[in-house]
Amino acid sequence: MSAAPMHGHHDDRQPIARTQDAVAAALPPAQRMEFYREMGEADDETIGGVLRRWWLRANLYRDPEGDRIHAAIQDGTAPGVPASTVLRRLGAQ
Repeated sequence: MSAAPMHGHHDDRQPIARTQDAVAAALPPAQRMEFYREMGEADDETIGGVLRRWWLRANLYRDPEGDRIHAAIQDGTAPGVPASTVLRRLGAQ
């Protein structure tokens, strides 16, 4: 019997730690400077959200299907309903 991998990892790679250094190291070089810029501009109320958003992006960049998934989201062909649509529907209730 085996346990399910943490954070949905499907291979033997270690998960990306939720630290500034680990996230920066996991990002492509072209994205790293933008990450550092946003972290540098964040205050004590927003820094956690910035780090969390970039951690999610780093995981997407690491996923072999990431480019395909991102392209499908951008061109509107991804399965599911956009979060903005769900929020609008919830607001109308």
